Amino acid sequence: MSGEYRSRVERKQAAKQTKQKKVKTKKGTAWLKTIAIAILFIIAIAAVGGVAAFAYFVKDAPPLDEAKIKDPLSSIVYDMNGKKVAELGGYKRTYISYKDVPKVLEDAVLATEDARFYEHHGIDVVRLAGAVLANIKEGFGAEGGSTITQQVVKMTFLSPEKTLKRKAQEAWLALQLEQKYSKHEILEMYLNKIYYSDGIYGVARAAEYYFGKTDLKKLTLPEAALLAGMPQSPNRYNPYDHPEAAKKRRDTVLSLMVKHGFISREEAEKAKQVPIQSMLAERKKPQSSVPYDAFIDEVIKEVTDKANVNVFEDGLKIYTTLDQDVQTYVEKLLNSDNYFTNKKDLQSGIAVVDTKTGAIRALGGGRHRDHVEFGFNYAIKPVGQPGSTIKPILDYGPAIEYLKWSTAHILVDEPYTYSDGTPIRNAGGGYMGPITLRTALAKSRNIPALKTFQAVGKERAMEFANRLGMGFSEVYEPYAIGGVSNYVSPLQMAGAYTAFGNNGIYTKPYAVTKIVFPDGTEMDLQPKPKRVMHDYTAYMITDVLKTVIRSGTGILANVPGLELAGKTGTTNYGEDGAKFGLQRDDVPDSWIVGYTPNYTAAIWVGFSKRSSTAKLSIEEQKIPKYLLKNLMSHIDDGSGEFKQPDSVVKLPIKKGTNPPKLAGKYTPESEITYELFVRGTEPTETANDEPEELPAVKDLTATYDQVANMLSISWSYAEQTDDTVFEVRIKDSKGQTNTVTTKERSITIGNPEPGATYTIAVYAKDGERMSKPAIASVHVPGGENQTPAPQQPGDNNQNNGGQNGGTDQGNSGNNGNENGQGNNNEQNGGASGGQENGNSGGTNTNNGQTDGTNNQGTNNQGTNNQGTNNQGTNNQGTNSSGQTNGTNGGTGSNGGALPVSPPLKNGSRAGFGSRP
Repeated sequence: MSGEYRSRVERKQAAKQTKQKKVKTKKGTAWLKTIAIAILFIIAIAAVGGVAAFAYFVKDAPPLDEAKIKDPLSSIVYDMNGKKVAELGGYKRTYISYKDVPKVLEDAVLATEDARFYEHHGIDVVRLAGAVLANIKEGFGAEGGSTITQQVVKMTFLSPEKTLKRKAQEAWLALQLEQKYSKHEILEMYLNKIYYSDGIYGVARAAEYYFGKTDLKKLTLPEAALLAGMPQSPNRYNPYDHPEAAKKRRDTVLSLMVKHGFISREEAEKAKQVPIQSMLAERKKPQSSVPYDAFIDEVIKEVTDKANVNVFEDGLKIYTTLDQDVQTYVEKLLNSDNYFTNKKDLQSGIAVVDTKTGAIRALGGGRHRDHVEFGFNYAIKPVGQPGSTIKPILDYGPAIEYLKWSTAHILVDEPYTYSDGTPIRNAGGGYMGPITLRTALAKSRNIPALKTFQAVGKERAMEFANRLGMGFSEVYEPYAIGGVSNYVSPLQMAGAYTAFGNNGIYTKPYAVTKIVFPDGTEMDLQPKPKRVMHDYTAYMITDVLKTVIRSGTGILANVPGLELAGKTGTTNYGEDGAKFGLQRDDVPDSWIVGYTPNYTAAIWVGFSKRSSTAKLSIEEQKIPKYLLKNLMSHIDDGSGEFKQPDSVVKLPIKKGTNPPKLAGKYTPESEITYELFVRGTEPTETANDEPEELPAVKDLTATYDQVANMLSISWSYAEQTDDTVFEVRIKDSKGQTNTVTTKERSITIGNPEPGATYTIAVYAKDGERMSKPAIASVHVPGGENQTPAPQQPGDNNQNNGGQNGGTDQGNSGNNGNENGQGNNNEQNGGASGGQENGNSGGTNTNNGQTDGTNNQGTNNQGTNNQGTNNQGTNNQGTNSSGQTNGTNGGTGSNGGALPVSPPLKNGSRAGFGSRP
């Protein structure tokens, strides 16, 4: 029973469990179905949406015009004013068919650009998915998914903008292209369209240009790999300009060929061992009729690099920054024989840039290029070491930026070495001792430049320089004076200096403002400006570089009236000179970079080849300075100025003080210099310059001449200069003092007061400097009871003596006789005194002394002639003789008339009026 019971119970439980499992299974299956349906619904919606979006994007796609595939469209270049300059198109090319393409070249191209080219129908879904994953993992742009077919479409019909619309149109047209043309025809289109730098289009033309091979069947594996890799970035992988980058790209292509099974690993490794230089033919200079080819060369480079288009085939409208007037004048200068000698291989490059915007206005690519277009462009290609033009960029600019040095900062020019103990010399040798930053840069001293670089530190120096577009990957101490390992171009140097002239704002120099595609799409190619230094750094460097032009190494470039700043530079052969039989100090390159508020120009003069004659004479080293002066005189109207920002303070500094001290009240003008400081760092201490005491006068004598009734005072002074004057102070018995200033070493005083004793003090003066006084005294005989001289005829004819003896003395003596009309016409007494207001020493002319020598007023003594000329009344003048030479009339400090003069001619004397 129990067993049956158990089995019955067990059967119920088993049945129940089975039923539950069936219910759970049904429920689970239902959820799965719901999720699956939802996913399919979403996919369907996404597909419909994607199709709709795709249809929307491709509805405006241009038609698949076969004429565009076969017949390229020329591009039009416009200048800064929108005027047509040139038409680029129909450039010489060699068209090839698929049958001319060797297998090694086809394999290299497929391995690099589209390994599944023969398997897809215009769009490679597998590669596209891989590119999406790569971009997710490594960032956008890490890998492209375009097939060769898509690239043909893009190069032929579309602009290079990276948008979903353009990609959709590209895919749509690629599908159509695959339906209309065979794979071989599409590959043929691609190989004839791609750009290979230096104005070369098509693989056949590239093979001839780079390797000298007109038969593609003769291409080697490393040559084919190089040609297959260049289209990704033609200018960057140009083997003439960038052999290391070209080798790296070639080797990458060889590795891809191994990966996709086109060659063995052994073949790849063998090909990688072939040096790039050994593969190349001598660089050719293509010819064309394009005007301003040096500038157009830069236009092609910018459009190709930034927009990845074919300027010779894509029918573009290219708007540039070209100033045709400036460009024409630059080319005229370069081809002139007024400055250049006929030395073999002598060349020059000029770059002119707008200081404020960075827009390139002109490029002089070299001398005598009339029949050779698109040759080596000396304006935009690296041509040599920068020499001392690097000093504001690597040394003094960073010192002001990071250390806030002033232009008065003292550096010691002395025997010195690099950190490794190697001696460093100044150009021309010699040392200047302690000098200011301004002098160090203006005179281009090497030792202070190195010390400045060391104080800044190479990391900060490199950071500052690279913000100015120098592109240094490393810097060393020799860089401080221009000994850089990588050459620089005039355009690069001009761009760097614009930041100094533009308040610290840098814009990478550019020649193209925008391009317009055949479908009307526009692309803006102007770079964005950015602040790379403080405005105080830019202004202070500019102010010092103005000194370079006005009184330093660049004085030959100075243009009077023009705000011109700049820096010169030369390079030496050093140890390499021996290779060409030259001395280490022989100069292969000479530079100047100059700028105004409107234009910046960098000028290089050097040689196209190094040889035993490739050295610049002293006169040839001056050529860049002459060119800059001539150029700026022609193109700059002198408008604008470098405005001092609020962050800079200009102060008078006593020369030679370290740290700088403010000039004091008594600091001689010759010892004052005006220097710039970053606000908040200016000096507060003032130089203590008390005026140095002059030697005292010697042999002072004072005597009374009773016959002439006159005091004679004389002295000697051996140290007298053109600036020396003597101050004579005459004090009478009553304590009243009159002061006379003269350059003579003697004076006379007429009609002294009888019975008075006079004390005379004589001082030597030179500006603020003054001597101690020499003192003498003299007594005049007589007294109060002395009978006055009888009145002579002519007492009532007072106007005669007054005019002869005093009128002109008063007129020329600064207020001495302005009010000289005494009451009752008693002009004789007033004019005889001649200095009644006592404001300054009178300078007597001869106008009033026409009869003074022989007609002395007929002894018109003018007794009791009471004038009202600020001397009070009873100003009694006696012996009012007309003076032949009345220079240095006395200045009465107490208001009394005390006329004095140097020794008088013909016995005439100045009247001595008594005081109340």
